[in-house]
Amino acid sequence: MTRLTGRGLRLTVFVGESDTWHHKPLYSEIVHRAHAAGLAGASVFRGIEGFGTSSLIHTSRLLSLSEDLPIAVVIVDTEARVRAFLPHLDELVTEGLVTLDDCEVIRYTGRDDTPGPTDTKGKKSL
Repeated sequence: MTRLTGRGLRLTVFVGESDTWHHKPLYSEIVHRAHAAGLAGASVFRGIEGFGTSSLIHTSRLLSLSEDLPIAVVIVDTEARVRAFLPHLDELVTEGLVTLDDCEVIRYTGRDDTPGPTDTKGKKSL
């Protein structure tokens, strides 16, 4: 079980939805590498509108549908673990924005990995 409270570091990676790494979505590769690195967790958020260095506005509005909406991958863990992960991003992110922010984790308790009864959706039963 992972427990994280107190000071942490939030890593946010902004890329485009159409960005790829070896023919798969770049955001997916970042999440899988974060998982393999043992980080506490990663979440991917799809933006509905935004622009970057190209100054082109990408939007999900029906009349101007974009195929390259903004994507944010957010990872929070201890500073040491997040900073140890940064070399992976140097390899993966050729266009995009990577930010680091100090944060305070109020409570994070990961799932218990011990086997036990689960419901039909794979969630542990009480």
